[in-house]
Amino acid sequence: MSNIDKVLAFNREYVASKGYEKHITDKFPDKKLAVLSCMDTRLSVLLQEALGLKNGDAKIIKNAGAVIPSPWDSAMRSLIVAVYELGVTEIMVVAHTTCGACHMSFAHFKEEMLSRGIPESSLQRTDIDLDSWLEGFHDTEKSVRSTVETIVNHPLIPSDITVRGFIIDSATGELSEVLPRK
Repeated sequence: MSNIDKVLAFNREYVASKGYEKHITDKFPDKKLAVLSCMDTRLSVLLQEALGLKNGDAKIIKNAGAVIPSPWDSAMRSLIVAVYELGVTEIMVVAHTTCGACHMSFAHFKEEMLSRGIPESSLQRTDIDLDSWLEGFHDTEKSVRSTVETIVNHPLIPSDITVRGFIIDSATGELSEVLPRK
C-alpha cells in the first residue's frame, strides 16, 4: 500500500470518527496574523506549538526557505489575499536553523533532474533564469531581512501592516528576532 493510500485510509476513519470537530473554525484568522515559514518537516507541528497558535489563529504560508524570491510570487500573493480578504494586520516571517534552502543551487538540482530523465532542453528555458529561481540563500538572517523588506516595500501592502522577522530553532522552537537593518 502506498503512503497516499495509507493517508486515504486514515482519512476515512478520521472523518467517520468525527476527529475534525475539535478543529472547526472559519476562514478568518482569530489573531489577524499570517506566518510565512519554511515547509521543513521539523516545523509541521513545532511551529504552531512554539508560537502558541491553535487551529484558526493564523494563516500559515509555507514554502522552501520561507522566502519571497520575487515580489509577485505565490507567497506574496497569499499574503496580499490574507491582508485584504481575511483581515490580517500582522505578518511574521519565520525561517529556521539548519535550513536545507541555505545550500540549494540549480547546479545540484540540474544533475538530479538529468539523472531522473528530465531532458536537457527543459533546462534551457528562456522565460526564467533557473539559476536564480532554484538558488537558495547562504545567510539565514540576511534572507529573513530581505523577505521582510520585500513585504514591507511591496506596492500592494499598506503601511499599517506590521511585518517582523524571526529564526526558529528547528529543535527547541526558540524564536530569535531578526532586527531590520539600520
